[in-house]
Amino acid sequence: MRYILSGGGTGGHIYPALAIANEIASRDSDAEILYVGTPTGLEKELATKEGYRYKTVRVKGLPRKLNVESFKAGIELLKGMVDAKAIIKDFKPDVVIGTGGYVCGPILFEASRKGIITLIQEQNAFPGMTNKLLGRSVDRIAIAFDEARKYFKNPEKCFMSGNPIRHEFVVFDREKGIEENNLDRNLKTIVCFGGSGGQRSVNDAMIDAIKNFNVEDVQLIHITGKVHYDKFMNKLKENEIELSNNIRVLPYSYNIPSVLSAADLAIVSSSAMTLAEISAMGLPSILIPKAYTAENHQEYNARAYEDKGASKVILESELNGELLFTESMKILNDDALLKDMGEKSKSIAKVDATKIIVDEIEKLVNRSKG
Repeated sequence: MRYILSGGGTGGHIYPALAIANEIASRDSDAEILYVGTPTGLEKELATKEGYRYKTVRVKGLPRKLNVESFKAGIELLKGMVDAKAIIKDFKPDVVIGTGGYVCGPILFEASRKGIITLIQEQNAFPGMTNKLLGRSVDRIAIAFDEARKYFKNPEKCFMSGNPIRHEFVVFDREKGIEENNLDRNLKTIVCFGGSGGQRSVNDAMIDAIKNFNVEDVQLIHITGKVHYDKFMNKLKENEIELSNNIRVLPYSYNIPSVLSAADLAIVSSSAMTLAEISAMGLPSILIPKAYTAENHQEYNARAYEDKGASKVILESELNGELLFTESMKILNDDALLKDMGEKSKSIAKVDATKIIVDEIEKLVNRSKG
């Protein structure tokens, strides 16, 4: 069987595709898997790092307002359709799977037009524009929030799966994580990051908070995001803040499951994928929803976790270094609270999402064979 997977732009679209690809490969050693993405997107780096063949389509996101950029994006989309036709003609896939981001539009649309089995996976309660459009033509839609159904023109195609996460988030070894990341097992550890691209508001607050973390008996790993790293380090220098041995600042991590496995507390944005990952690990969290997301879905996600007692929510409009430090230490210094939040986080986890999705793909394949 030949499979195409496509999803891009952010880790929240890419990692679900890789989780599905890995599950397919583990079930069928003869499966041929091709990842389709943009020439320069993060998906190229991550998919090839996982060892998957990679082909590109030319495509740009459509601006929300009509302008010159809309025209350019339209031209690029037409080129992407040509690329998608060529890829499908050459690879001859049996199944095409999309996990969101504008990159998967051309390949899923062309596959649907050709009568190839198609499935998309939507991570959020409020679907992205590409998935909403593709939902009209694909065979099945895997959703993680029941609320997402109403946004699709054909809600009967939807089935509840949860968000597919990599196996490393489900089966992990804390001691190994501590060792791999050169941490002190006698100190509590905070891991902080704002999604795969970083989060400016969190970086700004952390500049201030680091002054206090420098003298506290905790370990902190802060991941800025590649584009923010130099600015973050320059700000530390400008403010004459030197990092003590208990603090590590990274631009990016290619092994976030290992880093999180060593954590006692996560400070993260509240994308659906990040929440699925930290709850699979049973991690208490401070959630800082990104304010600019569609339909404010990150705050919606975060409040659901806070209501269940798994997280503390701090809005970007309220965020500052002092508040971030105070709330972090309040949780870390209360072992009973830390344990309770961790258990509640774990209770929310849906760790079999990848299995459910690949089971559904197998059903579609068997049905097509008659």
